[in-house]
Amino acid sequence: MVARLLNRYGYRVFVYEDYQSLIRGGHNFAIVRASKEKVEEHKERVDVIVALNQETVEKHRKRLKEGGYFIVDSDKAGVHDTVNSIEIPMTTIARERNLPLIVRNTIALGALARALSMDFLVVEDVIRKCIRKKVEENVEACKEGYNASREVFKVEKIEREPLPLLTGNELIALGLVKGGMKVYIAYPMTPASSILHFLAANEDRLNIRTVHPETEIAVIGMLQGCAYAGVRAACGTSGGGFALMVEHLSLAGQAEIPTVIVLAQRPAPATGVPTYTMQGDLFFAMFSGHGEFPRVVMAPGNGEQAFYMSAEAMNIAWKFQIPVIVLSDKQLSESTYSVEIDENLVRVEEPLLWNGEGEYKRYEFTENGISPLAFPGEKNAVVKANSYEHDEFGITVEEEEKVERGYEKRLRKMKAVEEYVNSKEDVVDVIEGDESTVLVTWGSTRNAVFEVARKLGLKAVQVKYLYPLPRKVLEKELKNAGKIVCVEVNSTGLLASWLEYNGIKVADRILKYNARPFAVDELERIVRERL
Repeated sequence: MVARLLNRYGYRVFVYEDYQSLIRGGHNFAIVRASKEKVEEHKERVDVIVALNQETVEKHRKRLKEGGYFIVDSDKAGVHDTVNSIEIPMTTIARERNLPLIVRNTIALGALARALSMDFLVVEDVIRKCIRKKVEENVEACKEGYNASREVFKVEKIEREPLPLLTGNELIALGLVKGGMKVYIAYPMTPASSILHFLAANEDRLNIRTVHPETEIAVIGMLQGCAYAGVRAACGTSGGGFALMVEHLSLAGQAEIPTVIVLAQRPAPATGVPTYTMQGDLFFAMFSGHGEFPRVVMAPGNGEQAFYMSAEAMNIAWKFQIPVIVLSDKQLSESTYSVEIDENLVRVEEPLLWNGEGEYKRYEFTENGISPLAFPGEKNAVVKANSYEHDEFGITVEEEEKVERGYEKRLRKMKAVEEYVNSKEDVVDVIEGDESTVLVTWGSTRNAVFEVARKLGLKAVQVKYLYPLPRKVLEKELKNAGKIVCVEVNSTGLLASWLEYNGIKVADRILKYNARPFAVDELERIVRERL
């Protein structure tokens, strides 16, 4: 509701969510950042802290800027020093109105809106749009919080239209649909779960179907069954679920089944820290699966990229009949962005289809390794999908020369994939600047890196397509780099190692691995020290 309120005032908004892996309780908070300019990452230091308990005061006191304010429920918390504060008995207000304590959030919203000098009519409208139960009671409670507060900041209204506020997962979901997806299949696993929740809640509006099977193994098997039948499908998971899908990943490579997987990373190994963020699964996505077969691994960094690249993943999977992995992370998946989307930039690209002439060869040997598709039920087409090595018809083979031909077919396809990736203009994102030091990154870390690069006048490069690596494009962008510094949220520098494997020398690595993303001001401080 805070984000929507600021959005109504014409500001561009970003929301960072922090919550523990508990069914109930724990310390949960959000950092809402708003600006006249586009913002895509949070900062450590804040202007206002709204505290509903004493723990919040103690944990976050260090975040408050000089001149900043606490707004506290005085029944549950106190500042007890010279820091500016607005103290309102929110628990008492809720109880006197015979309302549940969750209404303290609405009371706090009113107090915050008054502190920011906002019009209560706008606040009321936001409440009516967001809250479904006890609406009038919430409006009145909010008004009491508003009246008990006071103006301390002047937030001017900007006369421009609000933008849609969407999470990364919602944008991934909409991108998949825009790319032609008709079925989404998933077993819930943080931080990918909300893709399933969002799509399930909007099945009829989006003209799709969602399925929640019993295991991640069933998920990818059902996806590949859909694709075999000619229906575009996708699935989503995190590291542990993806581990269960790996055998089917190789099936996609051998049987040439279009398979789109959203892999939303979280800290690992094993269960790790399941509600926090990390970029530790890059090599897992690139090299998982037994045997050698083509694939594409891509990593969007912000809200718009999440939408466009998810649609592109659907098209690439069906164009080349390969697995495509969209690497997200908790920070991208569960943060909220102000986004500007042009749906006209996305279209569903038809795959290579059989023309119906002659005898159908599911795995026809072609110059680029891509065979025409037909689907069960088509006249005169026997459609096979074989996990065993096979000939052009899909019949199992073991003869040495025929096995060799199968490998060569997949190698030709991989070459076609590499040529395609290197021919695209949007495989990297770039901020131009001083090239004596170039910051290189991937995934959601892009947003802090780009903001810092703009402020310091440095060049920055986000690698959007990671496998195959767009070497020609990267070499062009990095040819004048004095030194390359990789910025990543993992403990070993996975992108840096991958760049060096591909002959691109990395001078330094800025790494964070405490399960939290880089805040903008935090990263700026580190980069200045390294410079």
